[in-house]
Amino acid sequence: MWNDKVKRILKSELVKRGVSTEDLVSLLNEIGIVETKSSIDSKISRGTFSASFFIQCLYVIGCNKIEIDELRSIFKFSEFSNLMVAAESAVEYKTNVNEK
Repeated sequence: MWNDKVKRILKSELVKRGVSTEDLVSLLNEIGIVETKSSIDSKISRGTFSASFFIQCLYVIGCNKIEIDELRSIFKFSEFSNLMVAAESAVEYKTNVNEK
């Protein structure tokens, strides 16, 4: 179930930007990620790819943000009432450095 949903997110982002799997191969190769069209087709078809691959794909196609509200509708969080999603805070974190 989760693999299918993540697969749909990636496919949707590719379609929104008019990026084919051939294009994706070239874009990934440009940043040093060696993939073939068949390997990408297979990963996306199965929906079994790493988070790293997912982020690499989003990065090279220019997707730098996925809205949490969009994810809520895709993942139907009402089915998972105990599941919480946290987004990175826009607040700058302050740290204390102990000097010796």
